[in-house]
Amino acid sequence: MYSHASESLIKQAREIQESELQKFYSRLMKMLQGKELGHDTVDSLQRLHLILSAVSKGDLSSLCTQLLRNLESRPSEGPTHSLMHTLPVLNNVLTHSPECLSEDQMTLVSKKLVDWLRYASVMQGVGTSSGGFFTGPRSRQPVPIAELDGSVSGDFFTVLCVGQGFTEDQWMNVYSFSMLRHWLLTYHSSCSTVDADDRSEVDGSVVSMVSATSSSSRLLPPKERLREKAFQYCQRLIEQSDRSECCLVEAVCILDCVCAEDASLVYRTFPCIKALFGRLSSELSNARVLLPIAQFYLNHGEMAAVDCENVWKVVFGRFPTELFNDPFLAHELLRFLRLNVESIELRVPQYTLYFPNLLKFLAWDSPAMVDDFVDLLPSMVTTGTAVELLHTLLDLPCLSATLVLQHRSTCLPISEPVGRSFVSLDAFRNPSFRGLFLFVLRTEAGDTIDRLSTLHELLVEAADWPRVTQCARTVPVLLHVFFNTIVTIADEKLLAHLILVMLERSSLLLNIPAYIKEIHRVFSCHLLRLCKLHPSLVVNQSHELLEFAGSTANVYSKEELYTHVVWVLGEYLSVSCDSRCSVSLITSCFEALEAVLFEITSSAPPTGTVCPAPKVINTLMSALAKLASRSHDLIPRVSLFLSKLRTVTRSGSVAWCSDEEDLVAIVTRGEELWSLLKAPGVAQSVLTPPPHVIAPQWHRDTNVALPLQLRALTSLTHSQ
Repeated sequence: MYSHASESLIKQAREIQESELQKFYSRLMKMLQGKELGHDTVDSLQRLHLILSAVSKGDLSSLCTQLLRNLESRPSEGPTHSLMHTLPVLNNVLTHSPECLSEDQMTLVSKKLVDWLRYASVMQGVGTSSGGFFTGPRSRQPVPIAELDGSVSGDFFTVLCVGQGFTEDQWMNVYSFSMLRHWLLTYHSSCSTVDADDRSEVDGSVVSMVSATSSSSRLLPPKERLREKAFQYCQRLIEQSDRSECCLVEAVCILDCVCAEDASLVYRTFPCIKALFGRLSSELSNARVLLPIAQFYLNHGEMAAVDCENVWKVVFGRFPTELFNDPFLAHELLRFLRLNVESIELRVPQYTLYFPNLLKFLAWDSPAMVDDFVDLLPSMVTTGTAVELLHTLLDLPCLSATLVLQHRSTCLPISEPVGRSFVSLDAFRNPSFRGLFLFVLRTEAGDTIDRLSTLHELLVEAADWPRVTQCARTVPVLLHVFFNTIVTIADEKLLAHLILVMLERSSLLLNIPAYIKEIHRVFSCHLLRLCKLHPSLVVNQSHELLEFAGSTANVYSKEELYTHVVWVLGEYLSVSCDSRCSVSLITSCFEALEAVLFEITSSAPPTGTVCPAPKVINTLMSALAKLASRSHDLIPRVSLFLSKLRTVTRSGSVAWCSDEEDLVAIVTRGEELWSLLKAPGVAQSVLTPPPHVIAPQWHRDTNVALPLQLRALTSLTHSQ
């Protein structure tokens, strides 16, 4: 949060008017033209920095020109020369108005950056430092700049050099490094100096390339020379220390930029990057640096023909496994994936196999990660991963609970008594169940499990844990993403398999009532969608669908899904949808549904359950009527049931329906169906209308009378 004073300044900056802003620019330019900088000028530069950050208003070309003139001035003796204030402001100007620089001005800045980066003094400043880092007492005689370990730095100053005081050009070195990547990305991204055909001639030796290039670098054009000096500077930083995380991240990112601009640098850079990865990869505390290294491998590994397997094992394997509870790493890794998802799919085929591991970030902190996974999940859905991925999404609350248990098991030694007994924690530590939990915590896809009910029993107490309930709320969202993706890539065989998974898993979910209800709702939605897209799926999976619809228990425990299964059976079990649909299949379906409908309308619901919803009974009656209209031998059977239903309800209340209005609605629907079935031909047309009736285009059909009538009416109205 900002302080009250800071919020006030930001508000003022946002509310500044254009006319006032132009006056401020003019006044500042006059100040910058003076020989000395006073406090007013410095304050104005700081205010400009704030204004640019808060609003990006006005034409900044003239101001930018004046700032560049200041960069051309000679170094002064004092520690507060305009350069130290001008460069950060110039960088901010370029952030908001990159188009304000001409080609000559870009050349000027590139030249100045080269000088500050490579040729800054290697002697410590004489006076006390003007502030910032590594300040110390006044030194009588200049002494060489030192490395972090105290040794003499040599002939190259970088941001990792230390001393008791710093010269102005050393401060400019620091400022230049801080804006270098932004400058390269803004003004150098379209430049490329090495033809692809010449890459094979580039020597891979860092030493020989640096020595050969250094002697001739002054002959290069300014942009190429800056690129070369940036390359040397970043390599020097990497050599200096493995401890300065921020500097290493920036150095690797800059090397990535210069290699993207000049392919010849890829071969010179990779030995350094590979060595850095080798030094850092053993310690996961270096994860922040390893991600930019992974980015470098992703962008340039294919060109250099290097083996990237170990990099992806760390990024997709060890990171989620061991650092799933690190929010910063989770954010950075998921951002890396989102920004590079197309390249990763193309260049890292094993990426999709790591989805069980990557989902640990979501399982641990679902509210913070769900948006990332909504974007990433489609990239994980393939024909090879679809079935296991669906199972894994449904078991995401189990993964969340298991991660909590793993964390508690680490924090609470076995010998230490726990405040209250956790059966699930004891089970987690029990060797007998270790295989179950190891499956949930697996790193890669490819394993299976057949003891889900046991796992759910062991985790029954986790149903009300906050992390688990939060995770459960995100699963329906991800399931929608999953099904929306899979219908675009899967064939009917895979979709048929997914229908089986839905039917099977509807009974195998962690016992969170709200979660189970939502999953059934999602299954219902996408079952209808799949069957509408591919009606033949109903015939293909008729045995499993009939087995599900023939179970009376499903009416009470899976009302939503059961209703939709019955509906698709009645709607799509037809010769018009699939020529393989035989009379015997229609009869088998009819008999299964008839038995369920008779059972639930003949007795009270089982103890502990409520009466079936009217839509279940209405859907069953409608399905029976549709099936009977396609096999007329069945019409007497359904008609007999419908007539009995009317007779039974006349006597008053019934045990299977507690609401009088619901009962009236059921009876009314039964009478409508009974009336239709008295005329079988009409019944089939109404209950199973042909496609041209469902989606009419009569106004375009020249074979019917409606277009003729419309034309006649049109001519009559026009003639009047």
